[in-house]
Amino acid sequence: MAGLPRWDRCAVMGVVNVTPDSFSDGGRWFDAESAVKRGMDLVAQGADLVDVGGESTRPGATRVDEAEELRRVLPVVRELAAGGVVVSVDTMRASVAERSVEAGALLVNDVSGGRADARMVPVVAAAGVPFVVMHWRGQSVDMNDRAVYGDVVTEVVAELRESLDRAVAGGIAADRLIADPGLGFAKRAEHDLALVAAAARLRAELGRPLLIAASRKRFLGRVLSGPGGTPPPARERDAATAAVTVLAARAGAWAVRVHEVAASADAVRVVRAVAGADGEAA
Repeated sequence: MAGLPRWDRCAVMGVVNVTPDSFSDGGRWFDAESAVKRGMDLVAQGADLVDVGGESTRPGATRVDEAEELRRVLPVVRELAAGGVVVSVDTMRASVAERSVEAGALLVNDVSGGRADARMVPVVAAAGVPFVVMHWRGQSVDMNDRAVYGDVVTEVVAELRESLDRAVAGGIAADRLIADPGLGFAKRAEHDLALVAAAARLRAELGRPLLIAASRKRFLGRVLSGPGGTPPPARERDAATAAVTVLAARAGAWAVRVHEVAASADAVRVVRAVAGADGEAA
């Protein structure tokens, strides 16, 4: 039984995409050897844990089959865990979660919040590991069509609460659940910005640790390009990502999920130091 990892500040979750088609870095770490090296490099740069995924969830992406996802993920999880890395597996499949935990993963990060696979919640409950429940309205292939909200913060809170309650009803201990508002998933730029602005409210109303995954996402490209401009490529959004890290850490987020670790690792430590100097609890 694994408890929820905690640090004295907002943690930094580094991303290893073992995929050929992820929006930000697809193909760069596609073979197991390079993916393992990347994970170790992220830890050396300050990552507290590493999130390994074998299936792209970019807008419009189609799913890979189970065998291929397992082939991509398991060797990387196994080697990183053997090297002492705190590993999270990013998957919507219960079978991948189960096999990854057996290989050493200490946390399951499901962008569907347990909705894509009916076996996910029972599997995670039986494993006794922490579970990231993300706000999700459907598969990547058509999620942009679902980005319709009257009040995005209120609706995300309500829908996330339903997923969290379903996880508890399915046997996952409440103190092992982490909430993720799902930036970029069935959301437009204005929705993402509103959710970042409301991070402290999300944390308070949901009553769970919060994971903020803004790294390199489209809404940052929109902000950087300005009205009518051309968004910069994903890899040119890391400074903007670090800015969101500061906001998330100030709002009390449990962790941020980022592709490039160094700037965010520095940022969370500065936020912690400033909060300490001001007498706050970071």
